[in-house]
Amino acid sequence: MRPSVRRSTISILFVVLLCLCAAAPIVLISFFWQLSPSSEQKEFIGGSSGIVKNLSHWQSAAYLNSIEQEVNDEIKEPDGVIYQDGGATVDKNGRNSSSENPPGSGLANVVFTSPSKKSGVQKRNSTSPGLMKRSSTRPVMDEKIRFLEDQIITARAFLQFAQPSSNSHLVRELKLRIKEIERVLSHASKDSDLRRSALQKMKAMENTLNKANKAYPDCNAMASKLRAMSYNIEEQLRAQKNQVSYLIQLASRTFPKGFHCLTMRLTTEYFALPPEKRQQPYSHKFQNADLYHYVIFSDNILACAAVVNSTIANSMEQEKIVFHVVTDSINFPAMMMWFLMNPPREATIQVLNMDEFEWLPSNYGLTFVQHGISDQRYTSPLNHLRFHLPKIFPSLNKILLLDHDVVVQKDLRRLWTVDMKGKVIGVVDTCTNDISSQPLKMLVNFTDSTIAKTFDPKACVWAFGMNIFDLQAWRKKKLMKVFHKWTQVGIGKKLWKAGSLPLGQLVFYNNTVVLDRRWHLIGLGHDSTLSSEDIERAAVIHYSGLMKPWFDIAIPNYRGYWNKFIEFKNPYLQQCNIHP
Repeated sequence: MRPSVRRSTISILFVVLLCLCAAAPIVLISFFWQLSPSSEQKEFIGGSSGIVKNLSHWQSAAYLNSIEQEVNDEIKEPDGVIYQDGGATVDKNGRNSSSENPPGSGLANVVFTSPSKKSGVQKRNSTSPGLMKRSSTRPVMDEKIRFLEDQIITARAFLQFAQPSSNSHLVRELKLRIKEIERVLSHASKDSDLRRSALQKMKAMENTLNKANKAYPDCNAMASKLRAMSYNIEEQLRAQKNQVSYLIQLASRTFPKGFHCLTMRLTTEYFALPPEKRQQPYSHKFQNADLYHYVIFSDNILACAAVVNSTIANSMEQEKIVFHVVTDSINFPAMMMWFLMNPPREATIQVLNMDEFEWLPSNYGLTFVQHGISDQRYTSPLNHLRFHLPKIFPSLNKILLLDHDVVVQKDLRRLWTVDMKGKVIGVVDTCTNDISSQPLKMLVNFTDSTIAKTFDPKACVWAFGMNIFDLQAWRKKKLMKVFHKWTQVGIGKKLWKAGSLPLGQLVFYNNTVVLDRRWHLIGLGHDSTLSSEDIERAAVIHYSGLMKPWFDIAIPNYRGYWNKFIEFKNPYLQQCNIHP
């Protein structure tokens, strides 16, 4: 019996142990189930990761924002994306909602919701769980790309705060992170292009920026450093601008190599001609007062060619046009040869040598020299011969002056019918609503008592370049005496700026007729903002300024108006390597 009792006891114990093994997991699972967080708690925990992530973004943003506020009054930094903390507002239902951040700010728009008093805890949106949800009113495009760009800007700013010779671990780490992010951005232009490794590098950069944030906690010192950096950059920019200005001035004074070659070749060809072939045709028209006479003072062959060609191309009566080109003895043979080989259709050309004017004094070239002015464009006697038009053309009644840096786009015959009202010169002024953009006091020295008594310092300045002259009125008013008076007064004194324009304002003071602005548009040699509509509408466009159309420094958008009147296929231009 004992063996049987022992067996039954063992069987009972085995069954009990088996039951305990089966029941224990159930008890433990139910126990831990009670201790486990609810779905609400899980949802909050899940949402908290988003909060932590957004806080990490905000931490970097807040630091950048503190720098901007410190230096904003003195330094204008490049426009970048600054992360801002949206201010909360309360709606009528008691819900707190964050203000909307601008698109691309890098900080997600969030809306805080509170439990309703009537229905308890509201159900969360199945597509956006958590206490924080993104607003769909203004989606942020390529947020990660923008954030990566901001990280680079921030990292570079931190690098500037380090010592120049510093090679610390933080500096090396910042440089490494910058290279990594730059490499990522070189292969991605939108968020969808980013790989998983890019997000890892973004996180690594964020950690490095946090280290740098702790290493440079003094915002005032950082702001001072930024001010110093900004000042240095401004000084470098100022130096570069001065250098560019100097180079432009230098280039404008030089004579292009191709132009010099052209002059030499044409001069050689001219002296190879027999004397009888050097005669200018249609000489009987030179002093015919019934024709349309134009005058150009220049030593630039191609510039004169462009003026002549453009004028004739836009004229309805080419056979009535007479051009008088006045040049010096050095360029006279080349100028003659050019127009002998390239006659202007039905028009007439007369080339004059200023050194053959017997009435000019021997020291005429020294009359306009000013101390400290070495630019011959302003002191050239050829440029000042315009004040002697009545003597150069004694038999003419009217003549139209064109500078050699203009292009004619319309028929100019109507200028000969303008009512001059007894005045001498027709001009286009620089006034806007009776206010001059360049008053006379900008050109003339009004500290001189004679100047101050005679002229109004606020008078409007007009432009040379395209001017119709009534030579009869000029002779009647005896303005040549006025010219000689002011040249004598100005000897040894600096009463006006160098050049013919200031002197012209004095000589023709109160003797001008204002023309419509569409006759003459100035500024193509220095103002790149002129509209194409204004240029196309103008009868004459003037490359006033240093950037003449025949120079490499010319404004590209304006060069075509001049180029189309030059025959670049001419063999002489080809031989001298003159191209558009």
